[in-house]
Amino acid sequence: MPGKFIIGPCLAVMGDKVEARHRGSALVGPDGISAGGAEGDAEEGGRRSPPRGQGIDGVPETDAVTQEGSSTKLCGYLHKLGGPLRAWKSRWFAYEDKKCQLYYYRTPQDINPLGSIDLTSATYRYPLRAEEGTFHIQTPEKLFVLKALNREAMMYWLQQLQLRRLQHSGKLTREPAKLSEVPLPDSEPHVLSNSGEQSDDFLPAVKTPVGLVGEEAACLPDPWQQTTLQKLSLKHPLTELQNQVQSIRISRSSHDFGCSVFHVEEPQLPPTPSNKELLPPRTEENAVPAVTPDPRPLSAVLLLPEAGQEAQLGGRRSPCDNSRKKEKKMSIPLTLPSERKEAGASERASRLQQEVLTLTKELKSQKELVGLLHKALEAAQQEKRTCAQFLSAGGEQKRLELLRHQERRAADLEGRLQALQREKEELEQRLAQQDGHVAELQQHVQLMMEKNHAKQEVILKLSEQVSACMADPHCATLNSVSAETFRQLQEQAENLKDDIEAYKIQNKFLNSEIYQLTKLWRNSSEQEKSLMMKCAYLEARYCQMESKYLLRLRKLQEIKGLGTKQQEELKKLIEDALKEDMKDVPKVNPIREHDEYGFKIVPDYEVEDMQLLAKIQALEIRSHNLLHQDMVDKPLLGRWAHYMGGRPSGKLVPSPELKGLIRCGVPREYRPQVWRWIVRTRTQGLRESHPQRYQELCRKGEALQHPVSRQIQLDLHRTLTSNKSFASPTSPAVQQLRRVLLAFSWQNPAIGYCQGLNRLAAIALLVLENEEDAFWCLVAIVDYIMPQDYYSKTLTASQADQRVLKDFMAEKMPRLMAHFEEHDIDISLITFNWFLVVFVESLASDILLRVWDAFLYEGTKVIFRYALALFKYKEEDILKIQGNVEIYQYLRFFTRTVSDGRKLMNIAFYSMNPFPMKLLRSRRDFHKEKLQAELRELERIQKEFVTETVERKDKDLDVGMSEDDEDM
Repeated sequence: MPGKFIIGPCLAVMGDKVEARHRGSALVGPDGISAGGAEGDAEEGGRRSPPRGQGIDGVPETDAVTQEGSSTKLCGYLHKLGGPLRAWKSRWFAYEDKKCQLYYYRTPQDINPLGSIDLTSATYRYPLRAEEGTFHIQTPEKLFVLKALNREAMMYWLQQLQLRRLQHSGKLTREPAKLSEVPLPDSEPHVLSNSGEQSDDFLPAVKTPVGLVGEEAACLPDPWQQTTLQKLSLKHPLTELQNQVQSIRISRSSHDFGCSVFHVEEPQLPPTPSNKELLPPRTEENAVPAVTPDPRPLSAVLLLPEAGQEAQLGGRRSPCDNSRKKEKKMSIPLTLPSERKEAGASERASRLQQEVLTLTKELKSQKELVGLLHKALEAAQQEKRTCAQFLSAGGEQKRLELLRHQERRAADLEGRLQALQREKEELEQRLAQQDGHVAELQQHVQLMMEKNHAKQEVILKLSEQVSACMADPHCATLNSVSAETFRQLQEQAENLKDDIEAYKIQNKFLNSEIYQLTKLWRNSSEQEKSLMMKCAYLEARYCQMESKYLLRLRKLQEIKGLGTKQQEELKKLIEDALKEDMKDVPKVNPIREHDEYGFKIVPDYEVEDMQLLAKIQALEIRSHNLLHQDMVDKPLLGRWAHYMGGRPSGKLVPSPELKGLIRCGVPREYRPQVWRWIVRTRTQGLRESHPQRYQELCRKGEALQHPVSRQIQLDLHRTLTSNKSFASPTSPAVQQLRRVLLAFSWQNPAIGYCQGLNRLAAIALLVLENEEDAFWCLVAIVDYIMPQDYYSKTLTASQADQRVLKDFMAEKMPRLMAHFEEHDIDISLITFNWFLVVFVESLASDILLRVWDAFLYEGTKVIFRYALALFKYKEEDILKIQGNVEIYQYLRFFTRTVSDGRKLMNIAFYSMNPFPMKLLRSRRDFHKEKLQAELRELERIQKEFVTETVERKDKDLDVGMSEDDEDM
């Protein structure tokens, strides 16, 4: 409608074009363009300032601390100590909400700031001995010394800066995380809540100083009355020059309007027509959308009607634009009184609009959550479709293309992982800085408290002296003290009281500062924990994808119909995969070459196929560890800490609770203590009767040479070759192992030494880290846990256990046992070594030590349970293999492919219908007797054979002699 102003759309459309000056001015040119032009961002050295006076999402900021509750822009004059001469200079300061920075200018009318103060990691304090109104802002880079006009203004600035810093921290924690689309397993996304207000009021709220802070202060003169030359900044001549040029341009433009561009007062005008004549009829086509009221001065908004209409009309101009401009200029003053009449209605409309915005934001967040869930579902469906495509692909070329696609996805995950790592490092730096600030403030508070205490003691002494003088006016002290001295003492006491009051206020402020910094530190720690969980999950997903990729390569390698070129490409891919060590990928816990016990995580194999399998297993184990460390490992560690905390060292008591904990695995922190208690419990009688037994056997071994010492020396260099502690022949662990085995050979002459004992003693040394403890652990295993004759020359008990295992296999896995019998497979060729050395060098170190935890506590039935669990774990894979040779090859290394120790433990103790120890003993005795009978029969046959051989030789000798006689 020509000649009319459409106020609502103008506010929305012109929001990006008109810069409302919250220093009390509207720098607007004649064509509706801000006088600053497109100068860029507001930074030091000639950069354009940010919009001041507008809150997040265009909502005006509100002062949460002031009692009036009015929307006040945090801006005003402050003295700043700086420059080459270290002098006080008056500067106009304005807070920018989105960046949490405090910009300072020479005058409120300047376009470009002289500099800024980053408040995100800043701390605040004020010294009592400095000039009134002086306070400090400490940032990680610099200390800023500022001064307000009086103490009230200083406290207002400090409280407002504290509040804005806390609000900004709350906004950061409420923003959606960049990787929120990553679904964490069995957990919900961590969201930090911050109300933006202090829960504890350490100081009373300070009212807004009238005329010193806010937009109206921009129209008032500098309270310090400094001249332009005194305000001149010598460090920023270019910024000063740009501000002068902008000021000249603005002053020239303002003459076209007939008044100053900095004029903000509303003129007194006669009554005007009602707003109904100024606003268009409200129809469905031209309905004005709900817009948040703009906090800019009304003159700044009404100066640009053409900009809003032109933007609304898509940039088109009508032929009568010039006449409309004149008509609109004539009607601008007529709208002001009617706006005042509609103030109450506009306030209600603003509240309703604010509620609409809040509900819109909630709806948007819910939509984002639904979108994230849809993305997660699509990712899962995409992975399923990818696997289906790979399996259904007809040619090898298509499968290779699918593999390359998976490589690209892995590269994308790497990038996201790097971004998370960078964000984590930034949070760690911020956290370290805040910890340092908190420590400094605590030291400062302690010093102030000591000074306060000392001054209170002085005041008490002086008060006692004054009271004594007042009580006895004839005393010598009063007579000796003149009236002038008495007045001085009274003044000094009053000054001390004032100091005490000032220290109390300062102490309360420092308490509030410490409280806020602690709150910010907690929020940062929780955010860092959430990011660590996401990072661990992404790294686990990366390991899973790489292991799947290697498995696909191995399956392709087994296909015999590939061409020469395809075989070469496949071989190159495998070599690249084996050479890749993931050094460039940032990780939560970087992959090490050895674990905490010294075992090599990826063993070295000469065969390429074994190398591939070793790397696949290492990736799967790391993936399981990353996924379980927060959901399983940390709660288990907490349970162990609670159980061990209430008991003295070495005084555990057998119980179902301890049994369940040991089956789940003993944490590394408590494993030596638990093992020592188990070994000491089993060998208590022997150790009490021979307390210095190990030292005596070591001295005997040095004095005499045992017959098995040569065999022990040969086996030392073949013990745990994948462990760095035994990799070198000169390492201390090798010499300790030699002494332990020699001492045991003298301790048990019936056995002396048997191959396999070296591995048992080596594991005990790695965990217990003490020769004597390792020796008694070996004694406990051989003499107390294992059956008799288990390590004898005939290995009778070991062979009997193999037959018992076959019986259990036939009962619990009949299909697998029938498969073995069909292909003539004797599993004892594989499992005999499992039982003899308790799975050493057959399982991954993490799973192996969990097996040993339960084995030492419960006995040999644990070996049977884990042996059955291993076959059950891979039963379906074994049933797919046909052929005697292929099955034996798979059984040689399949235990190294078991990566999920938690699943294996559940199969061993819960899924396999556990058998009692009584049944195991009865079957072991049955097969042992049967085996001994077979051995006796074999010995009888051997004796008969020897007798027949001797008789035949004698007979042949007699026949030979008779033939010689006949010849003679």
